[in-house]
Amino acid sequence: MRLVVKIGSSSLTDDDGAIASESIHKLSVELSELRAAGHEVVVVSSGAVASGLPVMGFDAASRPTDSTTLQAVSAVGQARLMQTWNEQLAGQGLVAGQVLLAPHDFMVRAQYLFARSTLERLIELGVIPVVNENDAVADDEIRFGDNDRIAALVAHLISADLLVLLTDMPGLMDADPRSSGQATLIEEIIQIDHELELLAGGAGTARGSGGMASKLSAAKIAAWSGVRTVIAAATRPRVLLDAVDQVPGVGTTVLARDNQLSARKLWIAFALPSSGRIVIDAGAVRALSAGGVSLLAAGVTEVHGNFEALNAVEIVDEAGNVIAKGLTGLSAHSVQELAGRRSSDMSERSGEIVHCDDLVILPKP
Repeated sequence: MRLVVKIGSSSLTDDDGAIASESIHKLSVELSELRAAGHEVVVVSSGAVASGLPVMGFDAASRPTDSTTLQAVSAVGQARLMQTWNEQLAGQGLVAGQVLLAPHDFMVRAQYLFARSTLERLIELGVIPVVNENDAVADDEIRFGDNDRIAALVAHLISADLLVLLTDMPGLMDADPRSSGQATLIEEIIQIDHELELLAGGAGTARGSGGMASKLSAAKIAAWSGVRTVIAAATRPRVLLDAVDQVPGVGTTVLARDNQLSARKLWIAFALPSSGRIVIDAGAVRALSAGGVSLLAAGVTEVHGNFEALNAVEIVDEAGNVIAKGLTGLSAHSVQELAGRRSSDMSERSGEIVHCDDLVILPKP
């Protein structure tokens, strides 16, 4: 089996932000057991910014908020993070290889293929790739924001069988355990819906950028890729081996979807940032939902944003629900000019706004 294991900052650092070597040691032992059983593993490790803060004299109260300082802190922290991974994996007879990724590596097809080739070769050579976002040079406007999403995209990139998202919770609970003593673990999710997303809540701890909401979002990406996801506690004994063996109660398992997206459509739906919104009428919603058709100007009622041709845009109904995402063939100005006009009335121009090959119909909220 090939799996991607993501570990959050809250599971890798202590309350002061220092790297908890014992946590990485525990995971390294389990990674060694997985490798001995013939499994292939890629690790996605958070913790660069969190582990750099105490070294630079910052604490939770004085955490910087400007991106330039945070990038500098991450550069310091990433070195220390990888030093710990190198030491702990080497203690189990394993070799770590650092891979820093940015959205550019998923948005540009050539970079996407290069990233996949590098990871595939590292796996072939018996190396454990340790992936993180390249925070030190990331564009503040175009970045992943959390490693849960990176892990899901990497799982698709390398055609993984399983994505394990390790956190400080046993999985998704049916109530907030901080306010309810009756909260129980949701062991299996067939499809992530709006109610589950509301249940997941907002961001996680001060040391991390994710939380259960980002994990459900990542699990949705993985599901569309045909990858099973397990959300589980990093402190659980043998958590990785139990996730592989599908032991009941290991965490929350999100099942893979039968109807998977192609690599190109997954890239459009989840890797590209949205540059604007196109509002469509009820007739266009019905046509798009049936599948296999392009978005035409006749169904457009409003245009929001200042996007250019070939930018990714969200397509929403008149209530604001996101119906689809796609690459627009025209700029926002041109779409606005054509909105509501039928193709038969535009002999000089095509009425096609988003071609069906560049259009991804998203599940209803």
